[in-house]
Amino acid sequence: MPGLPAFCLRPRDLRRGAVLTLAFLAAVATGALTGCWDQEDGAVAAEVRAELPAPGAPRTAGTADRDAVARAAAEAVAEGKSGKKAAQEEVSRSGDRWGTVYDQGEYAAFAEGLDGHWTGVGVWAERAHDGVIKVDKVQPGSPAARAGLRAGDRLLSVDGHAVTGLAVAEVVSLLRGTAGTPVVLNLSRDGADLTETVRREQLRTEPVTVRQRPDGVTVIKVTSFTRGSGERVRSAVRAAPPGAGVMLDLRGNPGGLVTEAVTAASAFLDGGLVATYDVRGDQRVLYAAPGGDTTRPLVALVDGGTMSAAELVTGALQDRGRAVAVGSRTFGKGSVQMPTELPDGSVAELTVGMYRTPAGRSLDGDGITPDVPAGERAEERAVTVLGGLGVGP
Repeated sequence: MPGLPAFCLRPRDLRRGAVLTLAFLAAVATGALTGCWDQEDGAVAAEVRAELPAPGAPRTAGTADRDAVARAAAEAVAEGKSGKKAAQEEVSRSGDRWGTVYDQGEYAAFAEGLDGHWTGVGVWAERAHDGVIKVDKVQPGSPAARAGLRAGDRLLSVDGHAVTGLAVAEVVSLLRGTAGTPVVLNLSRDGADLTETVRREQLRTEPVTVRQRPDGVTVIKVTSFTRGSGERVRSAVRAAPPGAGVMLDLRGNPGGLVTEAVTAASAFLDGGLVATYDVRGDQRVLYAAPGGDTTRPLVALVDGGTMSAAELVTGALQDRGRAVAVGSRTFGKGSVQMPTELPDGSVAELTVGMYRTPAGRSLDGDGITPDVPAGERAEERAVTVLGGLGVGP
């Protein structure tokens, strides 16, 4: 599996050591990402690597038992059946809402996406509770955009394979392929069926963009915490005009690499606690690197699409009194996953614990309540907040 993050061990390595993930399980274009722990960076991460818990270790409520999942996969393989399918059924029965099973190709796709590039058609997919697969977003300038696909379109099949009821990762696997090859998409829009043939391309996203408002406020938009995004945030803060306020826009950010999120938080902190997390009851700690800008007025823009690692950043800045959160309640994804290789080579990511903000808040299921509620005019509201913090005329 080329391109796996430094601490996202390849499946054959997973028996010897486990890598914690704060997975957000959102499909980014046609390469769904997973929130893996990346390479350690000085004080940024502490004890991000853990050995596999001993058999029989206590489990967090609503999690799948690793041994039971592995046993189900092994029994299926011995009977000539799909180990991945059997493992997924065991995970589903466990009530682990974030647990899932990937084949090796799907897992490699996640790793590729963590670099911010992939081969696909440029759609973000989401799965509704009834199993319907819909287009969540379309990347501008992508093959899907040129073909006229829109957010809200229902995806019925990919190259003749029905997708309703499939996991997002399985849909992603169907959409992926070699650059230049065609893929036939059957969709439904406003009750009418559509068929579009598009060609896959090498795509990439820019996870961090920076713009200056006329009032001098610097807006740093982070769409996901892919590799390198944390340092880009730090560079943007250093380059901002002296004394000018900053809006850290995390709206619609589904998360990403936890170490990148901690690096981004470090841009506004001078060391100290960012979050704690546990692995089957064994607590770990994440610290900010020293030397961040602790005086510049800061607002964090959030909404219901702010998830996982993006919530970790928001919670840290809010609890540390460093930022005012403006917008709407965040998604509420605060559980920790750990990948395990199964007998057929597939990988099961199972929930092993929860993370907490510096004040001890667990965000799983509850999300973050913004300090200042705001809807569509959140940015304008944020300008008013920054004015109250001493920014502007």
